[in-house]
Amino acid sequence: MKKVAITGANGTIGTMLRRGLTDYEITPIDLPEIDVTNYKNLLRVFPGHAAVVHLAWDGRENFRSDIIVQENKTMLEKVYQAAFETGVPKVIMASSIHAADVDWNREPYLSTAEGEREIMPSLIISTDQVSPDKPYGATKAYMEALGRQWAKRGLFVVCIRFGGVNPEDAKIKQGEPRYARDWLSHRDCVTLIKHIIEIDQNKLEDNYHQLYGISNNSGRIYSMENKLGWTPKDNSANR
Repeated sequence: MKKVAITGANGTIGTMLRRGLTDYEITPIDLPEIDVTNYKNLLRVFPGHAAVVHLAWDGRENFRSDIIVQENKTMLEKVYQAAFETGVPKVIMASSIHAADVDWNREPYLSTAEGEREIMPSLIISTDQVSPDKPYGATKAYMEALGRQWAKRGLFVVCIRFGGVNPEDAKIKQGEPRYARDWLSHRDCVTLIKHIIEIDQNKLEDNYHQLYGISNNSGRIYSMENKLGWTPKDNSANR
């Protein structure tokens, strides 16, 4: 049975993955038992794992605040380095849709020269230029940039720009009218992580990948395009 380490294992996504990834031996990594900022802890725990899923995050730095928490950068830096040093072949990083600078009020349509709406969606691809408006998004963009650097050194890195995941798996969130557009179901989240763990990276041209972790929702503005072959199944309109 493959061993998978999950940092931030007591958080929303971590708890859900611990329940859903039943085909693996999960090593939960979280406070107070293990401090992810402590490099020696990671060197002790990581050996023998097929993958590390890095979810740990100090929530004071979030997409609504202007707070910068340096420990968030420290954790992701140490996770990359420790995975490399201990021979972990795959690192899955929790980036965010907030790494991209988008107009959150935009509609998924192109405009014609005459000013009329076309039916063809203008979806945002995961490689679009980043220009986040909050420190949270900037740190996630740094996570992606650093992942590219480690991929050049041999790590297989996947940065997932997660959409909305909540403990109840609810498709609608009060006060967030566009939540259903950006929702990621528990089932799609689990299958995405499992797909990455099981994929044969030797058959892929690149060691670095980033993609949107969004369910196949109606009205979504994000492209599901990716070279990993993952396709979400759920749609917030159908649940």
